[in-house]
Amino acid sequence: MAQKKTFVLRLSPEMFTELERWSAQEFRSVNGQIEFVLNKALKEQKTKLKKKEGAGEE
Repeated sequence: MAQKKTFVLRLSPEMFTELERWSAQEFRSVNGQIEFVLNKALKEQKTKLKKKEGAGEE
């Protein structure tokens, strides 16, 4: 498995509490939930970019 990069993420206590709640509902750790959300957002962004690139190739 590839090594993961670590970094500091600063969140408000309220945001962290909401992330904890959401994570628990989906049976993930807070870290796992953040990773899941970021991966999903990156996939959506790649899809948007591909559509945009495809639209200019007419």
